[in-house]
Amino acid sequence: MSNSIKTFWTETLPHPLPANPLAIAAQWLAQARLDAAQPNPNSMVLASVDSRGYPSARVVLCKEINSQPGCILFYTNYRSRKGRELEANPRAAAVFHWDHRHRQVRVEGRVELLSAAENDAYFSTRAWQSRLGAWASEQSQPVESRQALERSVATVARRFGIPYEGPGTPEPDNIAVAVPRPPNWGGYRLYADAVELWVEGEFRIHDRARWTRVLPEQPGGGIDVPWTVTRLQP
Repeated sequence: MSNSIKTFWTETLPHPLPANPLAIAAQWLAQARLDAAQPNPNSMVLASVDSRGYPSARVVLCKEINSQPGCILFYTNYRSRKGRELEANPRAAAVFHWDHRHRQVRVEGRVELLSAAENDAYFSTRAWQSRLGAWASEQSQPVESRQALERSVATVARRFGIPYEGPGTPEPDNIAVAVPRPPNWGGYRLYADAVELWVEGEFRIHDRARWTRVLPEQPGGGIDVPWTVTRLQP
């Protein structure tokens, strides 16, 4: 009988630590996409806080990590719970975790709305089914039943001239109808003022480092704002 040998992930953070942590985060995201080891490698946990100081968290999809000026992009319904909370308190935290790569990224910072033009451009790239869903769903609001939600999708399809009656009915091919973006749907940039990178270590002696910076007050600030970095104990 042969003896099995336990192997362990041996990656560590670079030394010296880089000036911009989101450059590494973007590389890690790109690698996770190439690995295709999980269905949604761009998924992240997004946390927000309401006016009472009560936190909530959910998984959303990150559409981009932009190392300059240092932000991450995501989209949602502005009337959803997270949308309302971000309007009342425009700060958020996000966590990426790629278990197969033993890596984690934590981001904290302020959020800013994308422009209508940016929202329209992205919305036009979505599948027509997803565009209908954005109209049909009053995200986070109560609904009478699953059937009521499906009827809402069918009603929206008829509104835009799409021959679709919901799940269980044939989906039409080659939909050429332009479904516009709902005014309450769009994106955010989370401008990071704190980023932590984490790599799993043997016996829980992980490798961690935290970058912080002070963002200017004006919207869109972040370009050329230097980071301060320190290593952290696990």
